[in-house]
Amino acid sequence: MPYEIGAKVKLTRDVQITPGGTTAGTGLPGPLSLAAGLTGTVTASAREAGGASQDYLASFDQQLRGSRLDPFTAGLVADLRQRVIDATTSAPGAGTGQIRYTVRFDNGFALGGLDEAWLTPA
Repeated sequence: MPYEIGAKVKLTRDVQITPGGTTAGTGLPGPLSLAAGLTGTVTASAREAGGASQDYLASFDQQLRGSRLDPFTAGLVADLRQRVIDATTSAPGAGTGQIRYTVRFDNGFALGGLDEAWLTPA
């Protein structure tokens, strides 16, 4: 079930954090992890892309990392990010990928790259 920007969600599993601030994808607790049940608010979402768009998105995310955005601006940024994905995945052979989310948790920690299956409505 896709989540809208501003939706309240909670983690369904422990999520390990990588140095880049994104999920490791293992679902196992590590040196730094967020515990299952932690609640937060969706601040961005994007359909995961591959190929050249990953390079553009990595640069885009690097420039915005650490920014504290109000909900309206976060929505604009998410829309811009999705437009980059749409523009680069329209090439022949490009897959649609799965939706990944960025969530700002109640403890103030923001985490990107969360798989939809790792979240549930709060």
